[in-house]
Amino acid sequence: MIQEAGGVSVERADVLIVEDILDTGLSMAALIAHLRDRSPRSIRLCALIDKRERRAVEISADYVGFELSRGFVVGYGIDYAERYRHLPAIYVLDRTAEGRS
Repeated sequence: MIQEAGGVSVERADVLIVEDILDTGLSMAALIAHLRDRSPRSIRLCALIDKRERRAVEISADYVGFELSRGFVVGYGIDYAERYRHLPAIYVLDRTAEGRS
């Protein structure tokens, strides 16, 4: 059995990756490639928000809370410039109100 130092082996395991925002996909593609090298039985990806506008690699989530075509979201633990993380729900940020377009 293959085991990472200080970690848990994923060999022959069903792996579920839970992500807040699937954006460019670069980090997630690298993580999935890393996990595939460790011979899991399956790898599935769950994303609360699938933000396709900035996708740089071909990757898709198996389970999606909702899709966001454009813009930034904040709240429920998601921040913008270290702000808005405390909000009790997810909101679309109006960046023009922030002085940006």
